[in-house]
Amino acid sequence: MPQKQNQLTRRSFLGQSVATGVAAGLGASAIATSRTGQILGANDRIRIGCIGVGNRGTQVLDVFRSFDDVEVAALSDIYAPYLYRDASMVDLHLQAALGGRIPKMGEGFGKSVARYKDFRRLLEQKDIDAVIIATPDHWHAIQTIMACQAEKDIYVEKPLSMTIVEGRKMTETAKEYKRIVQVGLQRRSSPVYLPLAPLIQNGKIGKVSVARAYRISNMYPDGIGKAKPTTPPSELDWDMWLGPRASRPYQENIHPYRFRWWGDYSSQVGNWGVHYFDAIRWLLGEKAPVSVSAHEGGHFVDDDRTIPDTMEVTFEFASGTLLVFGQYEASSGFAIPNGEIELQGTLGTMISNPSYTNAAYYKFVPSPAGQFQEQQKNLDAETVKVETNDPTEAHVRNFLDCVKSRNECRCPLEEGHRSTTFAHLANIALATRSRVEWDPEKEIVTSPSSANKLLHYDYRKPWKLG
Repeated sequence: MPQKQNQLTRRSFLGQSVATGVAAGLGASAIATSRTGQILGANDRIRIGCIGVGNRGTQVLDVFRSFDDVEVAALSDIYAPYLYRDASMVDLHLQAALGGRIPKMGEGFGKSVARYKDFRRLLEQKDIDAVIIATPDHWHAIQTIMACQAEKDIYVEKPLSMTIVEGRKMTETAKEYKRIVQVGLQRRSSPVYLPLAPLIQNGKIGKVSVARAYRISNMYPDGIGKAKPTTPPSELDWDMWLGPRASRPYQENIHPYRFRWWGDYSSQVGNWGVHYFDAIRWLLGEKAPVSVSAHEGGHFVDDDRTIPDTMEVTFEFASGTLLVFGQYEASSGFAIPNGEIELQGTLGTMISNPSYTNAAYYKFVPSPAGQFQEQQKNLDAETVKVETNDPTEAHVRNFLDCVKSRNECRCPLEEGHRSTTFAHLANIALATRSRVEWDPEKEIVTSPSSANKLLHYDYRKPWKLG
């Protein structure tokens, strides 16, 4: 590796699979590993590889590193500044535009931590017990499946997949290879929601008729901005970044980070909505919707995005409960004042606020008597304050414990897949301008049947699913 990392050339980066020694100090046979199927002891260290060390990857990796029983073995990224943890290599105007979304880096990983541009080389490293997958959404399925085949346990960030077919294949592969997988829907480990699930399912607020959640972020007027196709930075392997998606020119408002507003690589109903879909269906004990309708408003933000800035979706469960999600990125305000999820029941309402600043709570509000009804005391008003911070820490700890015990995680692949399916069905309903009727057992659209072509897409060669 060059003495000065910020002088790394495109040729040296693209041709270099390993930046540091792989074998130094590894000791693969020193402990029983999850790859052997054996149960690890409480004090055994778990060797971690991280695929994708940008914004979210760095956040999750930092949480893993905070535990004494974790050892970072390898990193993989197709962007040299991230791979070599050198923020000075990132273009200054990108740093200014993205602010805190560019990780600080500079952790000082030693030579024992291998660096790979190609994630497949990381998966070949035999002494790695588990991997973090925090790449853009369109890579999750391929990398998760290959990690299962390489006998690694997996912590995969949300949204789990880009298509419903991908999610089901990921679930099947993890089961076949007996892998421990945690999907990064960390509300499953939140001290706000953990006690709420049994309360709601046992009828605390009666029969829930409507659940609501929203993502509000006023990006007016410029959004992610406009940019012309250009030559990719020399430090970026753009073709590898595209992976299974169609070839296209590089644009700086796609990478880094802003891919989440491009429908080929992500969506905001997937990025944000899936958190709420997962928490709500968990609280309600629901599996999947049976019908979905979606609407988008006018395009108020003038940028290059290929997803709506204003969108509202309604999901119907077989039980009759409705789930409403709104994505409002051209307005401000609070759809649920001081809360993120609202469950409206026949006896009262529950509002949750899982603040990460030790101001978290959930509260119950009794329903006043409606038309023609006499007032009854069905529910006591109550606010329960909860001491909490970012639940990612508890979620990661649960994963590490399950790697050792071989018990199922709080958010295994099947649960993550079912919750991510909500986001895909919302995008399908919007794309087809129709009410989508869904068979959750067969995982097919029963009406309109033409929508089934959107359950997956053709990968660009040589990439394939499984």
